[in-house]
Amino acid sequence: MAEAAKSGFKPSKVAVVTKTTRYEFEQQRYLYAGLSEEDLKQLLALKGSSYCGLLERHNIHTQNVTQIVDNLQREGVEVRVVKRGEYNEDTAKWADAIVSAGGDGTMLLVASKVFDKNKPVIGVNTDPERSEGHLCLPVRYTHAFSEALHKLRKGEFRWQWRQRIRMHLEGTGINPTPVDLHEQQLSLEQHNRAHRSSTESQHSTTYNSYTTPHLLPVRGLNEIFIGESLSSRVKYKSFKPRLTLSLHRASYYEISIDDGPWEKQKSSGLSICTGTGSKAWSYNINKLVEQAVEDVLRIGKAKTGLAIPLNREVIESVTEAYNESLIFSPEENRLFFSVREPIVNRVFSNSRQRGFASKICVRSRCWDACMVVDGGTSFEFNDGAIASISLHDEDLLKTVILED
Repeated sequence: MAEAAKSGFKPSKVAVVTKTTRYEFEQQRYLYAGLSEEDLKQLLALKGSSYCGLLERHNIHTQNVTQIVDNLQREGVEVRVVKRGEYNEDTAKWADAIVSAGGDGTMLLVASKVFDKNKPVIGVNTDPERSEGHLCLPVRYTHAFSEALHKLRKGEFRWQWRQRIRMHLEGTGINPTPVDLHEQQLSLEQHNRAHRSSTESQHSTTYNSYTTPHLLPVRGLNEIFIGESLSSRVKYKSFKPRLTLSLHRASYYEISIDDGPWEKQKSSGLSICTGTGSKAWSYNINKLVEQAVEDVLRIGKAKTGLAIPLNREVIESVTEAYNESLIFSPEENRLFFSVREPIVNRVFSNSRQRGFASKICVRSRCWDACMVVDGGTSFEFNDGAIASISLHDEDLLKTVILED
């Protein structure tokens, strides 16, 4: 359960980490190519995007960041404003608290570099019309941060320590150098080049064999995903010039749940989430729609002869109950795993497609796979690598619950 604050929130130094708006992303993307602002307008129009609309959303975000900074400074707080591309562990260590000014993606990035469980991280959704902001303060505080800050300083809030995933790697062919995907829109080829360039630029992180587990330098707040690179695709050249076909490649690995026996699996990949992440991608992987529930109930009625009512109320109730069972508290000390589209035959099995666990071990048998943390940090995870995924109290993330 969340814990009531025993005293006010009065930090001396706060880092405000701001998102990269779509306008900034497009501007950087094309200005690096030597194009003018007018060229950018025309290119966006060709893509069906509105230059004026992107600029308007950028200005709304910027205004909300300004009010956050101004309110903190009026309280005598030393503030550093940091773009998400410049945010690093040094910034996280400098600050007494960190404000994530953006959406859930920015919050995940901020959290990934915080290793002190007593350092508060607060999310403010700076553009709620374009961002859901599940991990941020209630939307009304976007335009009333002074009120939120007043409540925080008076202690009128609750602390919530969210569980986070830690990952150890061992085995052969290990490359612990991460690739940051937050600022990059990468194709499969670009993704592979990014991994290669990261390795080449840091000679100390070339491929090694680890006989003891090596702790990776990030923590997962939502989930990790293990599978063949990016879209689980491999490219094959056709006989026609300049024509490339993308065909699905299944992910091959072995998995052990809670130190149980190893099981060979082939699937579209493996997702492992926390309670925080149980409302995100994991939920959408596993949720049922009413049509599927109705079909199952209809078959069950026919097979058993039971008088199962098939009215709309029952179908909606069963669907809601199942989907709610997929969600659990961010503070719960357990993981939830989901095997996506498992292949089952005489060689590969799948005794549990989803379920809760305290510890999960995965041995890669893949050729071009990655372990992606919160959709933003990627590690190579190829044949011979073994990942141990678990939760530890020292990895908890200190966040705020502020009533609407």
